[in-house]
Amino acid sequence: MLAEAGTVLLNNAVDLITLLRRPEITYAHIERISPSPLELTDEIKEQVEIQIKYEGYIEKQLAQVERLRKMEKKKIPDDIRYEEVHGLASEAKQKLAKIRPVSIGQASRISGVTPADISILLVYLEHYNQVLAARGS
Repeated sequence: MLAEAGTVLLNNAVDLITLLRRPEITYAHIERISPSPLELTDEIKEQVEIQIKYEGYIEKQLAQVERLRKMEKKKIPDDIRYEEVHGLASEAKQKLAKIRPVSIGQASRISGVTPADISILLVYLEHYNQVLAARGS
């Protein structure tokens, strides 16, 4: 069946989930090897196949969504002076000063502001917040 599906033959035993992750293998192939004891609709079979084949990709996307959510929570103070942030590209300083984003997430979506600029801004904000905390105590 593997040769018929156009996939590499097995040298060792693998579970059915590992087999289904192969692009050439479909749920129908798995059913031929091990029929389900349950009566599943075609839609459910398709969803099982999609979930298994794209599990890694889906996990990466969910992690990215979580990172973006956290970036939206990181607020940028209104009084920040971008020209004082050493290491920011000139274009980033200009655009950030003009747009005045309210969060790191918003800043990261500005054209011309690179991931490196965001990293520098995060380090600067950490230092900025420490200085404010020291003044407050």
